Amino acid sequence: MRLTDEDIFGDNKMPVTTNDADPMDIAKSFTNPIMENALFNSRTVLVVGEINDRIARTTTERLLAMAAESDDPITMIVSSPGGHVESGDMIHDMVKFIKPKVRMVGSGWCASAGALIYVSAEKEDRVCLPNTRFLLHEPRGGIGGSASDIDIQAQEVIKMRERLNRIFADATGQSYEQIVKDTHRDYWMSAEEAKDYGVVSRIISNISELG
Repeated sequence: MRLTDEDIFGDNKMPVTTNDADPMDIAKSFTNPIMENALFNSRTVLVVGEINDRIARTTTERLLAMAAESDDPITMIVSSPGGHVESGDMIHDMVKFIKPKVRMVGSGWCASAGALIYVSAEKEDRVCLPNTRFLLHEPRGGIGGSASDIDIQAQEVIKMRERLNRIFADATGQSYEQIVKDTHRDYWMSAEEAKDYGVVSRIISNISELG
């Protein structure tokens, strides 16, 4: 079952520009070959904006390509309001799947599926910039259809919630029960609060501090 950004974020959803243009065409118009080459050579992956199938695919392609190039560390910069949980799962699992170490840099905000991606790295490899905000909460799926379908969808949301809570518990060192309590509603954290909570290992202000 796919959960959309609207399902997960409700009124917190980022404004989107609507027009008749193909989203893939829009994405291509912002692709600069020189910039792409520079990012590849520096082993840097940007995950910015709503998490969806397109972002999951391009991020996975870049991770696999860099992993094939060498075992040197990869830096992933994340700033996202969230999006499709399954797309977030794909990136989360791919970070763990490849051989090179992935260093996460949080910037702007890492919310919902964005936070799921962020915690895929080992804790010591998770840093953020000073003004980054984090949001954890339980998934909220739009449920409809027949009575049987509603029951099935509700059970799937419960399974997803339990799975995500365990991921965040493992990643932060918080107890499963504490995660359940905190994510029952939107749980916002500043960079310092996220560090205290176990989401972030260090707050950095300069690239020289990345290590």
